[in-house]
Amino acid sequence: MAKEEKTFQGERHRAPRGTWTIYPELCKGCGLCIEKCPTHVIYWSDKPANYGTLRVTVDASGCIVCRQCMFHCPDAAIYVQVDKPKK
Repeated sequence: MAKEEKTFQGERHRAPRGTWTIYPELCKGCGLCIEKCPTHVIYWSDKPANYGTLRVTVDASGCIVCRQCMFHCPDAAIYVQVDKPKK
């Protein structure tokens, strides 16, 4: 029996030094990312998460791409890509 692969659609937000992506299908609305964000730019969205809870969103203009939200998310619902330094 072949294993079926599922693709998730991310909601991207451009930050000054990278890109912040939330995968709503994976977010269970636990709020750990909100708690761990040192700049307090992650907040509750009015859109539902996959589990009937609210999901999170970001004010990417203040995101410092530290990746703390990504490291603490138990469901890998957040991905933060840091831009490569320009030479």
